[in-house]
Amino acid sequence: MEAKLKKELGTSVLKSTGHAGGGCISEGQSYETDTGRVFVKINRKSEAKRMFDGEMASLEAIFKTKTVKVPKPIKVVELDKGGCVFVMEHLDMNGLNNRFSKQLGEQLADLHLHNKRLMGNQQKEQQTVGKGAGQSEAAAVEKFGFDVATCCGYLPQENEWQDDWVSFYCQHRLQHQLNLVEKSYGDREARDLWAQLQLKVPQFFTDVEIFPALLHGDLWGGNVAECPEGPVIFDPASFYGHSEYELGIAGMFGGFNSSFYSAYHDKIPKAPGFSERNQLYQLFHYLNHWNHFGVGYRGSSVRIMKNLLK
Repeated sequence: MEAKLKKELGTSVLKSTGHAGGGCISEGQSYETDTGRVFVKINRKSEAKRMFDGEMASLEAIFKTKTVKVPKPIKVVELDKGGCVFVMEHLDMNGLNNRFSKQLGEQLADLHLHNKRLMGNQQKEQQTVGKGAGQSEAAAVEKFGFDVATCCGYLPQENEWQDDWVSFYCQHRLQHQLNLVEKSYGDREARDLWAQLQLKVPQFFTDVEIFPALLHGDLWGGNVAECPEGPVIFDPASFYGHSEYELGIAGMFGGFNSSFYSAYHDKIPKAPGFSERNQLYQLFHYLNHWNHFGVGYRGSSVRIMKNLLK
């Protein structure tokens, strides 16, 4: 692997620093190179390239917004004996401290508002005499989805572009996860609850303005940290969706304090019906955990569907 990496990175030096990391999906290792330190994620599974291609596209998209810090992506490299590695900038990271929580809330809101601001700039340009559309630094995205598949965990997400958020979320997120549950478990109660809930979902979005926002997509406490410059987010599963979706998993496992939420909602206030939609967005993550880790997450998935049907 290291010989392949040296060749692909064009470096004469590739020395392990002893800094290792990783989670339940991939392992990681830092290396010194001719041009500085890099962090390499390693996954030996056959699906690794799809997963890393999606992560690289996610980091590139967030990096371009200049709103919140992410490791700069460098290269995805297929290994000769199977699997893949993803090379990115090495950052010296520690657990997120309270002093940076407020800043992360502000920056996350800026990320979610970035595309809306591009849409506003684009409309102004179209209305300006003598200046046509497309003059701004980046084109606004007007649909929901993403150009490539991204993985939340190791399961790929369906990101085909759609005009309507409710349709996108029901079909490409909840229905997709429930299809996997059905395939693995044949759970009649989950199937029956979803048959009822999907008819009610549009009611949760009455009079709510939704614009496509670039999302991290998997923003739980394990995917945030800090470096000397401030907060960092990593391991994204990005797509353009409703900004509230981001706060679903953020509230499930802790790691975000009140200053984070206050700073975020100062820029993006809660819309009526937020708490019900928050449960609806958590439902995806509980289903995704059910499909990743087993029936221990069945109870939470069923409970949320029952709550939303009351």
